[in-house]
Amino acid sequence: MRLGVLDIGSNTVHLLVVDAHRGAKPLPAFSHKLELRLAEHLEKGGRLSQSGADRLGDFVEEARQVAEDKGVEDFMAFATSAVREAVNGEEVLAAIKDRTGVSVQVLTGEDEARLTFLAVRRWFGWSSGRLLVFDIGGGSLEIASGIDEEPDVAVSLPLGAGRLTRDWLPADPPSSDEIRKLRKHVRAEIARSVGDVIRYGGPDRAVATSKTFRQLARIAGAADSGEGLYARRALPRAALPELAGRLGEMPAAERARLPGVSEGRAPQLAAGAIVADAVLDLFELAELDVCPWALREGVILRRLDVMP
Repeated sequence: MRLGVLDIGSNTVHLLVVDAHRGAKPLPAFSHKLELRLAEHLEKGGRLSQSGADRLGDFVEEARQVAEDKGVEDFMAFATSAVREAVNGEEVLAAIKDRTGVSVQVLTGEDEARLTFLAVRRWFGWSSGRLLVFDIGGGSLEIASGIDEEPDVAVSLPLGAGRLTRDWLPADPPSSDEIRKLRKHVRAEIARSVGDVIRYGGPDRAVATSKTFRQLARIAGAADSGEGLYARRALPRAALPELAGRLGEMPAAERARLPGVSEGRAPQLAAGAIVADAVLDLFELAELDVCPWALREGVILRRLDVMP
């Protein structure tokens, strides 16, 4: 069966078409995406701007047509923190449904953590034991831990790299005072959740997903994309303090010249590095394995699980 999944994130809106059936690995067949940066379209008061809503509607219609052209039989769409937190999010999605016929499911932060955990579990398998999974998105940080496919604990914190850059690091490059204040804020937020997560037991394997972690790992020396999907990639704790400090001193244009860093993601990478550094330090982890599967794959896998 050919499935289409439209992921409406805080940074990117991404259509992924896969060939899949229950019990088999989903095989990517086509990808179509746009860096829409919905979080930057949130106005004062938390409303998604009309221009942002219009651009989102345009892309949803485009994605629906592309999915039809690619022979998609089952089409799903979901949205994460930018739409979830917009005070007019339901209104915007209702207008998109009227216009395109596409119904968009808004995931909670806990949903995101649980579905990402499912994808990581399926990727690494049962032999990985207890997993501890982290995902830095544009709007939130998801954390989940467990020994089964459903985690024992799933947490979502408002520590996405885009959100933190917008709210805490307005200068380019940020000042040392801005960096210090953000670091203090991030560590206090994460520290509140450490006990709730590790009370179920320490991890046998700690894993990172998301583009932020992949880019940080690449800068730290992990294999590039040319080495294939199955090359092991990891982000070591020892590399992060120096890396986070260096990224905070660079303007975005200089970060964009680093290996594996896209121009669109470069502005928020300093904030992402501060979050990653705090995660590894506060959870006392030597390194994080980087998983190529994340939320989109989790949504696909869950869909396949419930299909007749």
